[in-house]
Amino acid sequence: MTCILERAAMRLALLAVLLICAAPLAAQTDAPEPDPTGDETAGEAATAPVLRPMARPPSEVVDAILSARADGFLRWLTSFRGRALTQGVRPEVFDAAFDGVAYAPDVKARSRERAGFAQPIWDFMDAAVTEERIARGEAVLDNNVRMFDALEARYGVDREILTAIWGVESAYGTQRGDADVIAALATLAYDSDRPRFFEAQLVAALKILQEGEVARDKLRGAWSGTMGHTSLIPTTYIVDAVDFDGDGRRDIWSDSAADALASTAAFLARHGWEAGVPWGVEVLLPDEVEGLQLSAPRLPSEWARLGVTDTDGAPIADYGPATLLLPAGANGPAFLRFGNFDVLERYANADAYALAVGHLADRLEGARPLASEWPRDDRALTPEEQAELQLRLTQAGFDTGGVDGKIGPATIDALRAYQRAEGLLPDGYASLSVLEALR
Repeated sequence: MTCILERAAMRLALLAVLLICAAPLAAQTDAPEPDPTGDETAGEAATAPVLRPMARPPSEVVDAILSARADGFLRWLTSFRGRALTQGVRPEVFDAAFDGVAYAPDVKARSRERAGFAQPIWDFMDAAVTEERIARGEAVLDNNVRMFDALEARYGVDREILTAIWGVESAYGTQRGDADVIAALATLAYDSDRPRFFEAQLVAALKILQEGEVARDKLRGAWSGTMGHTSLIPTTYIVDAVDFDGDGRRDIWSDSAADALASTAAFLARHGWEAGVPWGVEVLLPDEVEGLQLSAPRLPSEWARLGVTDTDGAPIADYGPATLLLPAGANGPAFLRFGNFDVLERYANADAYALAVGHLADRLEGARPLASEWPRDDRALTPEEQAELQLRLTQAGFDTGGVDGKIGPATIDALRAYQRAEGLLPDGYASLSVLEALR
């Protein structure tokens, strides 16, 4: 183990020097790539980041940074080895997996870019649901009828949903990522704001190797550590991965997507996917919306009595209770969301992701584009403005559960409470106008 760590330190120092000499700090970007995935997954179609000029730090500062980074990662790795072994990872598996592994500055840079990138939902949707992706998805469905017949029969998950996930996550397998999953997860476990999550994924990845599911050199994926055609995280792989093609391996890395699609279907089925029920339906709101209680679940027939109707005026079947979703506030498209929307969010916890997958699936089934326009003149709040919004809400007596610059469920609840108190539509949308009102 000592020689492994020494080699890792030498590689890390050399890599960091090369990176510093080659370019200004990679994390300083103005236009990080759009990623139509919501879960930090394998969508890799990108526009190149624009780097801001940055003065080169003095050599002694560079040396200090390199030394601290190398020492810190190696200390963490030594500590993590003990924790991994107590969770059932064999010493020889651990040591072989980490032979030559070093801190990955590019992974940290991508993580930092993602954290600082404020993307309006319409930009996300534009990147995720394109005419090209729809056409390719239709071809995928036409060319794999028997496979999708079998998947639907076994798991009860709509083929269009599985195809949409495949398209959003990896452009139908063409962009699965080529990052070393062990190095990526180790970097994020050591140096991210979710160390417990990424350490759990790293332990799971080591157990995948230990069980012989994949060779070490084939354990590749996205920079965030997700894997295969449908971007499974390692813990999901362990629970839900399936040998659907019957070759004796749960191989989500091969060119065939059968095992990956079946594994995703198994995950969705386990979390309650209901066949024959839509994820959601686009609706029109009544002229007077102030009295609507957005968070209260109602049957579509009950929403209709409040003036919430299908975009073409047709009645919506009572599939089950639905809540009203206004992802861009009252000035953008509105949706009734059913339980299957929540299942999609279990796969990647973001409204934008579930909405993109659901709408792409609808388009693959022949549906029209959205009837309502996005408020494209609006803009997303920056992380600094999101933190300010949280602070001002808290100071006004609406607890956001902390100030971290990330709009999560607690912040949305606080924002809705503020909007109700001010007589506004409680859509929970963190807009610039709301921030200005709080100011």
